[in-house]
Amino acid sequence: MQDQFKELDTKELDLPDTVYARDIDNSVFHAITAKCLAMIEGVAFLEGNLLDSLLGREEGGRVKGIHIDQDQKNHSVNVKVEVNVAYGLSIPEKALEIQSKLTTEISKLTGLHVGCVHVVFKNLIPEIDEMDQMEEEEEVLVLEEELPEDL
Repeated sequence: MQDQFKELDTKELDLPDTVYARDIDNSVFHAITAKCLAMIEGVAFLEGNLLDSLLGREEGGRVKGIHIDQDQKNHSVNVKVEVNVAYGLSIPEKALEIQSKLTTEISKLTGLHVGCVHVVFKNLIPEIDEMDQMEEEEEVLVLEEELPEDL
């Protein structure tokens, strides 16, 4: 009977089992997603200022249109992003670019599997020429309001 215990490692009796745990708050996924989207041309957030969101000055410190769902059992994360896209861009190509970038970055930085990246295009961003024209029209209206009526 003593021969059985000779093979037993005494460290197993002396040290309790160590449990390693790691939790990642959703705000980390929000920040990663916001930074990825900011690097993609032709895509804009729904509302708010990106800088305020990244610095945590926006309500809740989150960018509107980013939804994160963690699955603790499967060690995976599902991401849903709602964005505006520039007029004239191919929506399927832009969706694939967003999905690939988010999957790569989230997996690389967190070590978690990305189960789903759902991209919802909510609105079109007007072309730059249209935006410039709208800004010029607003400037003219402001200047006309500032001019005295007797001129």
